[in-house]
Amino acid sequence: MKLKYLTGIVLAVLLFIEGCYSQNANTQTNNMDSTNKKSNPAYSRTDTAKVVLNDDEWKKVLNPEVYRVARQKGTEAPGTSAYEHSKEIGTYYCAVCGNALFKSDTKFESGCGWPSFYEPISKGSIIYANDNSYGMQRTEVMCGRCKSHLGHVFNDGPPPTGLRYCINGVVLDFEKAKKAEEKYNSDKKPAGS
Repeated sequence: MKLKYLTGIVLAVLLFIEGCYSQNANTQTNNMDSTNKKSNPAYSRTDTAKVVLNDDEWKKVLNPEVYRVARQKGTEAPGTSAYEHSKEIGTYYCAVCGNALFKSDTKFESGCGWPSFYEPISKGSIIYANDNSYGMQRTEVMCGRCKSHLGHVFNDGPPPTGLRYCINGVVLDFEKAKKAEEKYNSDKKPAGS
């Protein structure tokens, strides 16, 4: 019991230190537009083809904080994501490639310091890998399209899945449902109406 408690404290300190480092190393604020989509050839919300770019190509199209988290398996500081407490209705996408990841109705307040979801949008939207870093055994979650690091999944979430996908907000993009509906309806109008 004491060992689990001590391990938890050590983990919290490590995450805090890493988070503090990432805040000081990069003074950019998370303005919820974490990549320059116009210069990123991989970014598409409609293309489902796998994305394979080399490290230099990713560095050119991603801002430094997104690159550090998504491509170097970093962690943003807890409590810094504008998405953590967001109640907006819509869809969360991978900020690196545009892949649909989570619907807002699967988001919940976990109190962990990062946006949390209990279910991905589809089985293929997320891929999993064992993560034994920092002396812990965890399950890493990555984007199913570009293999960018998103965060981790834990077995302490709410029903119906019992899962908690703890996701770095800096690697998320969000589109409000109303905006998507308006775009869909305007695309469907015949020319000249």
